[in-house]
Amino acid sequence: MKHMTLDMPIVAECLANECAYNVNMNCHARAITVGNSLHAGCDTFLSGSVHTREATRTAGVGACKSAECKFNEDFECMADSIKVAPAGKEINCTTHSPR
Repeated sequence: MKHMTLDMPIVAECLANECAYNVNMNCHARAITVGNSLHAGCDTFLSGSVHTREATRTAGVGACKSAECKFNEDFECMADSIKVAPAGKEINCTTHSPR
């Protein structure tokens, strides 16, 4: 398998316990995608009772589609790190901050 190294913000905390990528309040997807132009949701959220076995990997933010967020630069997140948490029926990036 070929690998690439990317510099991206990490998901410092994820409170979406029901997500298949969540183990011990941390996201273990390779990278997540945040939102769309209307909402800063975690588009990578995957509801499931079985959780990933890869609990050593730390997720990064691969893309951000929330163009109205002050941390969004050319559809990339420029925050140092983000936090993800449930907000009603949604799973959102709580680091999102309007411009």
